[in-house]
Amino acid sequence: MKKLKEPKKIKRMSLPLLMVAVSLLSSSGVLAQVNAEQVLNIGRNVLSMEDYMLSIQYFNQAIKAKPYLSDPYFFRALAKLYLEDYKGAEEDCTMALERNKFKTETYKLRGFARQNMGKDSLAIEDYDAGLNYNPQDKYFLYYKAVAQTEMKKRDEAEATFAQLLRIYPQFEDGYAARGRLRAIEGDTVGALADLDKAVAISKNLINAFLMRSQIKAQQKQWESALADMDAAIRLQPQEADLYVNRAYLRYNLDDYFGAMSDYNYTLELEPYNSAALFNRALLRYEVKDLNRAAEDFAKVLKYDPDNFHARYNLGLVNMERGHHKEALADFDRITEKYPRFYPVYYAKAEVYRDMGDMRTAMQNAYVGDDLVKRYVSNPEKNPLDRPAIAAGKTRSAYGSDNEDESEVEVMDRFNQLVTVGSVSDQTQLTYNEKIKGRVQDRNIRVEPEAAYMLSLQDSPLSLRSTSNYFRELDDFNNRGYITDKIYLSTGVETSDEAELRNLFSRADFYEGVVADGKARAADMLALGVIRGMLKNYAAAIEALDVAIEKDPVFTMAYMARAYARYASIRAGRNSAEGEDAAAAALMQRQMQHELAAVMADYDQTLKLNPRLGYAWFNKGNIYYDSGDYTSALQCYSEAIRLDPMSGPAYFNRGITYLQIGNKRQAFSDLSKAGELGVLPSYNLLKRMK
Repeated sequence: MKKLKEPKKIKRMSLPLLMVAVSLLSSSGVLAQVNAEQVLNIGRNVLSMEDYMLSIQYFNQAIKAKPYLSDPYFFRALAKLYLEDYKGAEEDCTMALERNKFKTETYKLRGFARQNMGKDSLAIEDYDAGLNYNPQDKYFLYYKAVAQTEMKKRDEAEATFAQLLRIYPQFEDGYAARGRLRAIEGDTVGALADLDKAVAISKNLINAFLMRSQIKAQQKQWESALADMDAAIRLQPQEADLYVNRAYLRYNLDDYFGAMSDYNYTLELEPYNSAALFNRALLRYEVKDLNRAAEDFAKVLKYDPDNFHARYNLGLVNMERGHHKEALADFDRITEKYPRFYPVYYAKAEVYRDMGDMRTAMQNAYVGDDLVKRYVSNPEKNPLDRPAIAAGKTRSAYGSDNEDESEVEVMDRFNQLVTVGSVSDQTQLTYNEKIKGRVQDRNIRVEPEAAYMLSLQDSPLSLRSTSNYFRELDDFNNRGYITDKIYLSTGVETSDEAELRNLFSRADFYEGVVADGKARAADMLALGVIRGMLKNYAAAIEALDVAIEKDPVFTMAYMARAYARYASIRAGRNSAEGEDAAAAALMQRQMQHELAAVMADYDQTLKLNPRLGYAWFNKGNIYYDSGDYTSALQCYSEAIRLDPMSGPAYFNRGITYLQIGNKRQAFSDLSKAGELGVLPSYNLLKRMK
């Protein structure tokens, strides 16, 4: 039986959140326009109430009104930092310093953002710049010492900590950080002394409890380690990984029930926590709860098909359950990738022996013996496969830990998020409490922002700073061709009974106009839009065909028909699932023909109005949906060129870059999308770091 995987170690010091008294910082200079001053003050007040997304929208307005002022950039950087958009915060701080290089808090904020991205040397430059103005600033000294620790500059870090703690002898975070430095250097006595001091000053310092628990566990002082982990959990009871770590400590104290309870509770908090699933599977395997152990290993492999350790243990479980074919399939997958991993050949030999195939069993045992003998005789010439075991992949919150990811690894990890990720019912939330606070911590479904459609209903209220407008739509509504107002909307779902009754009533009205022979192109457009909202796409397309016959240069009708045609294709695609191969092939050819018609409608829309970025955006969504990511990128880029304030276009281009593994461009776009009010951006930025 394999030993439970140890909990993840603390890689970096979790820095206390940047200390900035938002309400006390004054604006630099008097704003000439009262409106700009009011907008900035409202933004600061909203920021102090932890409504970060909304505050960014106010700072955007202030920047637009007075782009030469530093404060709007500074406060927007602070909001982005709270949302863990460190790159965006760094860029805004740079803009602020270009406008006012004497504001020391900006150096602190930019240094903090850089430090959280692993840019420790640049962060130290910022802290030194701030210390030139204020040599005894607590947090400049503290952050600098932590950055020096990360750069393995022990002597310099020790000197900075000594200066810090001489000036501030009751600063608990300083003792905790120095304790970590000493632990890294192997001075556990000094580390424990500092951590004890930190805990004595404050019982609310979770880092000190966690590090002391880790040191005690390394010393196999399980009871003391458990007491500190209990204290950490009391401080952060919603942090799932803490329960995984406590389960490991309980396991080493032979408290199997307690360990199992912690794994179960972890999975209540995070149903896809692979470390908890893996360790629970091992524990179930150890107590011979084989069926449920197999279920857990299978779940780990569902989320991480290349997890070697889970695959090997699942094979062992299947072997003990007598599921010989499944066990051999698991072991064969391992030998394909790791042909020199000798234990798997002994496992296969045992399976074949149980099946009565002694000859094959002996052959596999011989292969295992031969690998071991050849390794013993010449280890360098005949190395064994020693695959890294990563039961639960946990990544640092800082970008530097996986800066060297390949494009394939980025693609795989993003696609895992798409598959495993969310249980949320909606992507773009209406304005309510869910938008406030640390939106990056919420589990939000990773999917493109929805295409634009003509509708009798406006889009749900959101933080977006721009309305959906184009010239022909505005003219149409202003001239009053019909009694209903047409909107360009996204994410509109008609499910309310009263709304449905109203839509059917309006459809009846326009059908009556058609029956009377008085229908104009505008009436047919309205009828097509309503039928589309009712998901009667064939009838919608029929009405829009008539609208275009009556007015061949009717931009809105082409836009509406393209949307209805593609919605019809998607509905047909869903209904085709389960068809036999011949029927499916025929359906696929028909869809390709219909898709060409969709693109022709959008192309005609753009011919009539070359500046209609919404049509480019919708084309991009179609290419994304079909897996043609390079074409999707081109379309989203055109949409952004026409409307540089299009948050959805930045978001969709960002996730498209992730699909092809370009993390640098993706992060830039997602940061901009978040700045423009697209809520899922910050969640995805955090999850992909």
